[in-house]
Amino acid sequence: MRFLVLLLALIFSPAALAQEKAQAVFAGGCFWCMESDMQHLPGVISVESGYTGGKEQNPTYRQVAMHRTGHYESVRVTFDPKKITYEQLLSRYWPLIDPTDAYGQFCDRGQSYAPAIFVTPEQQVAATRSKSQIIASGRVNGKVIVPILPLGDFWPAEEYHRNYAKQNKADYDAYRQGCGRDSRLAEVWKPVG
Repeated sequence: MRFLVLLLALIFSPAALAQEKAQAVFAGGCFWCMESDMQHLPGVISVESGYTGGKEQNPTYRQVAMHRTGHYESVRVTFDPKKITYEQLLSRYWPLIDPTDAYGQFCDRGQSYAPAIFVTPEQQVAATRSKSQIIASGRVNGKVIVPILPLGDFWPAEEYHRNYAKQNKADYDAYRQGCGRDSRLAEVWKPVG
């Protein structure tokens, strides 16, 4: 009995449970849209809006939006690698962005809205391979310029930005349509097949 209790404690310990989770960080313009588009994938546990890539500690939305911090609006995707791989997340990421625009995304302009893939050393090869495959595929109308950058600190966005599409559906839908995100994606990406 004692052995069984010890075994169960090891299996369900926080360290063991943590091994079933991995994270990926992507920037692709408005984090509301990236968050909403990535949340519904099987194997994705959570998607959190935030900021990364800059030097400022605990940046605010206002600081980032004014391009004072070097941070990108980004999302941290927590996922179960037994159900979805990092490579599958990369495949989902690409068609959600305009990979030809280094100066923002859609109606949002400036470095803080630019696309980027933030990687750990272990993710570097997969991200580089994925970018090469997108370039070789010929699916993009234009030059793919998305940088692959080392992941630093990720700072969660203010509470009112989190789950924005779910909490503010009408405002989110109006923003997404008004910003021209989906119509631009249809121009940039050639149909598969």
